[in-house]
Amino acid sequence: MSAEDGLFLSLLKPGPRVRSALRGALDLVFPPQAIDGGAALAGGLSAAAWSRIQFLDGPVCDGCGAPFEFDIGSRCASCLAKPRAFDAARAACLYDEYSREPILKLKHADRTDLAPLFARWLSRAARDLIDEADAIAPVPLHPSRLLSRRYNQAAEIARPLARMTELAYLPDALIRRRATETQGGKSGVGRKRNVAGAFEVPHRRAQQVRGRRILLIDDVMTTGSTAEGCARALKAAGAVRVDVAVVARVKEMSGLAI
Repeated sequence: MSAEDGLFLSLLKPGPRVRSALRGALDLVFPPQAIDGGAALAGGLSAAAWSRIQFLDGPVCDGCGAPFEFDIGSRCASCLAKPRAFDAARAACLYDEYSREPILKLKHADRTDLAPLFARWLSRAARDLIDEADAIAPVPLHPSRLLSRRYNQAAEIARPLARMTELAYLPDALIRRRATETQGGKSGVGRKRNVAGAFEVPHRRAQQVRGRRILLIDDVMTTGSTAEGCARALKAAGAVRVDVAVVARVKEMSGLAI
């Protein structure tokens, strides 16, 4: 299918805001169901689904957000040995077979109604980073992928988070200047190579970033390579600090598809 055909088809389909409004109208007529079946609580998850998600309420590494079994200090051994390009990271929960389904529903199944729920999770999990931030920016998609998906899942989370925290929202301060392969299935080194030099701040947007503390938003963190690539681009444009908040992060490298 050509790019022109893809654009034509995307115009025939409603955007995420329209789909969310339509879904809300249907909820007035038909009782909503959780994505795993049964009655839904807030955000489309059942009580059983809520209970299985491993929220990161305990001590975590200040550098990468990895959970600690015990409070052993502010940074894990990996971050102490090799500091990352971003300054600090937080995740709302672990990425596993239980959190994976709602995240992939947002990412690939047009369930943009889940984005405000994830934003509320981040408002709690990253509250210390939010207090220090000047603005919120989503990890960008390449235009070709945005055309096929029709929305950026990171932006869908970042937008309501910016509203509820009253921080400036910078949807296009950061761009992905080249299409990259999916990060799924790649090693840590492969992920770094895949996104090396892929992000930049356009010259016309540099004033939005210069001298500011930016909170970068994404759905999942595995090795942190994407977040590091974005942080380097933001700091090169003059950001004084870049922190990261994600819905979920893997505890260890796993075979779960993202």
